[in-house]
Amino acid sequence: MKHRTAPALPEGEEKARAVRRLFDTISPRYDLVNRVMTFGMDLGWRRRTVRELALPAGSLVYDLACGTGDLCRELVAAGYRPVGFDFSHGMLRAARTDAPLVEADIQRLPVRDGAADGATCGFALRNVVSLEDLFAELARVVRPGGRIALLETAEPQARLLRVGHRVYFRGVVPAIGGLLSDREAYSYLPRSTAYLPPPNELLSMLRAARFPDARCRTLSGGITQLLVATRV
Repeated sequence: MKHRTAPALPEGEEKARAVRRLFDTISPRYDLVNRVMTFGMDLGWRRRTVRELALPAGSLVYDLACGTGDLCRELVAAGYRPVGFDFSHGMLRAARTDAPLVEADIQRLPVRDGAADGATCGFALRNVVSLEDLFAELARVVRPGGRIALLETAEPQARLLRVGHRVYFRGVVPAIGGLLSDREAYSYLPRSTAYLPPPNELLSMLRAARFPDARCRTLSGGITQLLVATRV
């Protein structure tokens, strides 16, 4: 019997088009699927992301790949002034936030150098065409002394947790996505973690991009990671 092989992951501009199309498709029920498949833990992860900024009240914070505005809402609740950026028109249309939103590629933000006091990004590192370009853009738009907090999926180090996570992420998540939204999209999203370098490589890239104190914090037993750093 022949086994099906998963289609190759897209690269370059093909990847950008595929990601935009995917998020336009799943935008109407994106928040619902997130709550269900993470058992609501994603809310706590975003609150921790905002806490790690540790900036003064009133600071201007750019939320990159803001989607439906989850992090923007948490930033407002924490006393910050967020501006959200996303290149998916569908996600911005589905957004539930009063923060200003801009349709833009987060690797080429339409803002001046050093304009922001901080920046956040939730579960989008694996979706950009170039992490090096994204980190360089963060260094450009965040002022010296500003803070960044980047939330992303991860794989637990403990063997039993890692096996269970793989079964859930690669088998159960697509089933939930298929039931509530779009199975093809939620089959792609677990596979897209293959784009992510190991945490030590991510930290090296951030440090090379003028974030020398970059650190990685693991959350919920290692199923998510939070990269935090200060711009020099």
